[in-house]
Amino acid sequence: MASERASDAGAYVRPIANANARYYVNIEGVPKAVFSEVSGLQMETELFEYAEGGNNEYIHRLPGLTKAGNVTLKRGISVDNELLKWYGKIAQGIMDLRTVTIVVYGTQQAGSNQDSVKPVITWELLNAFPCKWTGPQLAANGDTIAVETIELAHMGVLTFDTPT
Repeated sequence: MASERASDAGAYVRPIANANARYYVNIEGVPKAVFSEVSGLQMETELFEYAEGGNNEYIHRLPGLTKAGNVTLKRGISVDNELLKWYGKIAQGIMDLRTVTIVVYGTQQAGSNQDSVKPVITWELLNAFPCKWTGPQLAANGDTIAVETIELAHMGVLTFDTPT
């Protein structure tokens, strides 16, 4: 949800909710990477608890190491097989680090122009590489889409806000 903002006149501007279905993922070196689901975009800071000698009223809680969680991408299988090829390089010990960009687009159009939807926020995964690939579950009696899953480890997240 967009943060609350006040205009120059001091009037309250209601925040705009954005749908989670309007996004695009760009993987460096993969020409067409259309994903049906993105999950695991998270950062977590460990807590270091310190009990001060002679003071039993509370425990100091201090930030420790910050870890980036793995990001999972899902898509229907495609003929190019680029994600499995990328994972294959990593499995062979070839460090093929790539930049992965996730852009979330707004749901509100400016005026009547349908093509004017602007990005709301962009996350860039630094030095990403696949650490797990899962192929589709195949069933002779099913008619669901064959989905492949790739899990990406990365060195951190950069966030870019889009100016309003």
